[in-house]
Amino acid sequence: MSVKRKLAAVLAGTAVAPLIVIASAGSASAHGYISSPPSRQAMCAQGRISNCGPIVYEPQSVEGPKGQQNCHAGVAGFAPLNDDSRPWPTTSVGNNVTFNWTLTARHATSTWQYFIGGSKIAEFNDGGRQPAATVTHNVSLGGRTGRIKLLAIWNVADTANAFYSCVDLQVGGGGTTPPTTTTTTPPTTSNPTTTTTQPPVGGTWAPNTAYSVGSQVTYGGVSYRCIQAHTSLVGWEPPNTASLWQRL
Repeated sequence: MSVKRKLAAVLAGTAVAPLIVIASAGSASAHGYISSPPSRQAMCAQGRISNCGPIVYEPQSVEGPKGQQNCHAGVAGFAPLNDDSRPWPTTSVGNNVTFNWTLTARHATSTWQYFIGGSKIAEFNDGGRQPAATVTHNVSLGGRTGRIKLLAIWNVADTANAFYSCVDLQVGGGGTTPPTTTTTTPPTTSNPTTTTTQPPVGGTWAPNTAYSVGSQVTYGGVSYRCIQAHTSLVGWEPPNTASLWQRL
């Protein structure tokens, strides 16, 4: 299936010409990926590993037919995600890990599945419900230790497609601390009721705010630049949405 470029679509009032790709009939309108602990596509989008190809612009678009056991959904343009010989950074965790999905477009969901070495270790059944903008799952790694590659799959309910994310973990190893995770209150399915004007360059990131491409904000003492126009929501903080914000 063709690679869907979303980075510059929906730009308004900027000098950047939008790139529009017409998706084939029946393709899912949903997009999402694991943002924490950072998945391989998140690592690429954050610049923590180089030579990733087009995934740096659209970490949320690793979409392919259901039933695969790979990191790139069978999409040739995303093949670097499936290359285990690359020096993928790991995240130090304990036996129980909270995985945070960032959904840039939501879609009715059948199941969320987690695999290690081809064995399913967890599944969450949504029964066809529409998810929130962020989704979290707490998963037990079953006492495994050492370096682990985990495959997570988001199966949408009304198409034959799924979204794939691989996460590289280092389990145990002398008192390592699991990554900080925060459970947020899911936003309602309706559009935000309030928006504010674009903050000045260098302002603090805030939810329910319209950001244009090039806007700069700070969050947690770190500066970020907007790379895709959007209206922010709780759960879409810059560190969690590499497809929307670039760390400076």
